[in-house]
Amino acid sequence: MKKFHRAGGKAGLFAARRWSLHHCHRILTAVTVASSLTMSLAIFTPAWPEEIRQARREPQPSKCDRSQFRVILDVGHTADALGANSARNVPEYYFNYRLAAQMERILIEDGFDRTVLLVAGGRARPSLFDRVARANGLSANLFVSIHHDSVPDKLLERWEFEGKESHFSDRFSGHSIFVSYKNPHLDGSLLFGRLLGKQLKDRGLQYARQYTQPIMGRYRRKLVDPDVGVYRYDQLVVLRRTRMPAVLLEAGSIINREEELQMNSAERLDLISASLTSAVEMFCDRRRSDRFRR
Repeated sequence: MKKFHRAGGKAGLFAARRWSLHHCHRILTAVTVASSLTMSLAIFTPAWPEEIRQARREPQPSKCDRSQFRVILDVGHTADALGANSARNVPEYYFNYRLAAQMERILIEDGFDRTVLLVAGGRARPSLFDRVARANGLSANLFVSIHHDSVPDKLLERWEFEGKESHFSDRFSGHSIFVSYKNPHLDGSLLFGRLLGKQLKDRGLQYARQYTQPIMGRYRRKLVDPDVGVYRYDQLVVLRRTRMPAVLLEAGSIINREEELQMNSAERLDLISASLTSAVEMFCDRRRSDRFRR
């Protein structure tokens, strides 16, 4: 191991003192020059005009007016046309209503107090045109139809629940988001669909993958955003005929026995509701920013 020795005696002390004086002089000189430059800049830099200083202190508003932004939450199906049955024989309509009602409450609490819970009645097909007409008459900024998923009949399996015959399919799970390319506000529909899908993904929820598979038959759809699970479904009346950005959310599979239980949990309801609220906030801000840029 090498050993290092300090300089000793008077020679070492003199050398150290000479180094210190020399470098102190250089440091003081540098400080003096820097101070002079700072004073010069202060003298020769023109003052900011008052309006520029004001703009720098007060950034331009970028958030939309939530109190004027109307979201329509469409409860899928009706009390007369209940939709699919869950694996435990609960009609889809009840899942749809419960989730949409919670979303409405949270959006209103978040400042979107013009949010509308749209509940239609009657038979399935006529109810579609009724809800579209009502939505178009409300001058809304966004339309979201709330549903829960099943599978084609050929994929169902039989089982017994509480002494009654029922059907299930544990093969598929997850949520799905649909947009129609025939909606007059396709860009807005795609934007919100992607924002919603991203929020669901960020909360650890997985989207359903089966819609691209041949086994889905006439229910097969094109996946337009493979990252967050947005599908194209042009024929859906509530997406095609509404005159505002519109998406349909299949919040989860109630024909999957495990996921049905999850869809009944407060935790899952909160995750989905929070995802939608965050997506609405970002969509509202983005649409306002887009209008300012035009």
